Amino acid sequence: MAGPTTDFWQARFDNKETGWDRGAPSPQLLAWLEGGALQPCRVAVPGCGGGWEVAELARRGFEVVGIDYTPAAVERTRALLSAQGLSAEVVQADVLTYQPDKPFDAIYEQTCLCALHPDHWVDYARQLQNWLIPQGSIWALFMQMMRPEASSEGVIAGPPYHCDINAMRALFPAQDWRWPKPPYEKVPHPNVGHELGLHLILRQGR
Repeated sequence: MAGPTTDFWQARFDNKETGWDRGAPSPQLLAWLEGGALQPCRVAVPGCGGGWEVAELARRGFEVVGIDYTPAAVERTRALLSAQGLSAEVVQADVLTYQPDKPFDAIYEQTCLCALHPDHWVDYARQLQNWLIPQGSIWALFMQMMRPEASSEGVIAGPPYHCDINAMRALFPAQDWRWPKPPYEKVPHPNVGHELGLHLILRQGR
């Protein structure tokens, strides 16, 4: 498998090398929730990491399924939920093979795509589409982290991998997804770089 392994991510947690972790839910998720754009529903959080977004969604009445293949991430998310007296399903699974027992209304995609090697992006995008009901939504934060060696030499550098918006449009094409018009929300990130926040809606016909 190209890119980081489960052991790579486990070591990052064990060594407390989790610079991507804000220690709180993403401000863009909070904006979507507090503005009423994202309403309670059945939602998946792939690559749930420390569980901040899982807990926030559970607190607000969502039926949440957090997914991560790293044992430390699953343990941390479950511990956070328990400490806050919240309930959500947390599954240890590979997002490239995971199949839900019933479809989701929405997916919150923040940290998973940029953590996957681009060789796996097409399969992952297909997974997300298959997890959703028709007209389901992806609430996405696409990592913008262009590195000099990538732009000048074509090196695939990461994680996090740069989620170029043109590549994202190829992964989630307009014939399958309704895209909002840019400019998109620019969300500062703890790492160098930022995210672009946008809402994609799966078209009825697939």
